[in-house]
Amino acid sequence: MRPLVEPVASLAPEELIRTARHAVLAAIGEEGQRRLAAARIAVIGAGGLGSPVLLALAAAGVGELVVIDDDVVERTNLQRQLAHRVDDIGTAKTASAARAVRDLSPLTVVHERTLRLTADNAVDLLDGAHLVIDGSDTFDTREAVAAAAEHLGIPLVWGAVQEWAAQVTVFWSAPPEGHAPVVLGDLFPPGSAGEPPTCAQVGVLGSLCVQVGGLLATEAIKLVTGAGEPLLGRLVVVDALRARQDVIPLIPSGRTPA
Repeated sequence: MRPLVEPVASLAPEELIRTARHAVLAAIGEEGQRRLAAARIAVIGAGGLGSPVLLALAAAGVGELVVIDDDVVERTNLQRQLAHRVDDIGTAKTASAARAVRDLSPLTVVHERTLRLTADNAVDLLDGAHLVIDGSDTFDTREAVAAAAEHLGIPLVWGAVQEWAAQVTVFWSAPPEGHAPVVLGDLFPPGSAGEPPTCAQVGVLGSLCVQVGGLLATEAIKLVTGAGEPLLGRLVVVDALRARQDVIPLIPSGRTPA
């Protein structure tokens, strides 16, 4: 798949040094790193999934990050939300996450959006992003993000984690020619998902959030640079308790496997 983002003309000398281990990767290289520097990525949620995603993307040298979350840091968050520290308790998660991003990548521009994303404001919040990563914790928010991404025609890197299990995929309503569109409704038809129990009710393995956040960040990096094959049309299912990670096809509604 072709790269999603056109590269900036050049990188600052200190950024060339900081990201040198990307420059030797055959599928990224110096040009791919310049594409990352030109990328604007929106991240929904700065919690269990958003935290490792933001840290990984900042370390990777993404040029702009839009962080959308209306919550504040609580002590129970620190078991899995690695962008935050004890001193951040009571602080807006967007502010805490922005601090962590700047500590890793001073040249990354962080746009803090300390509000809840809804069906009414989703398009405005995501407009201008090359792609969006959804790490939100309610299905209403997930549906609003998906609808906005479909409207804007941008990729949606999507992940969910609960207890010891997780799912990761890529949705895209307007992919390049030769790739079939796949959207959230192909995985969860409208009205089929309900509202899953919260982490407070059933728990979540903190290290699994880090694993899944890493997968989400990797998919974003691949899309920006054109490296490898994205998870469009494929769903990763993680069973951490049994040390299993399976990939299954995700077929658009109305289509049958070839």
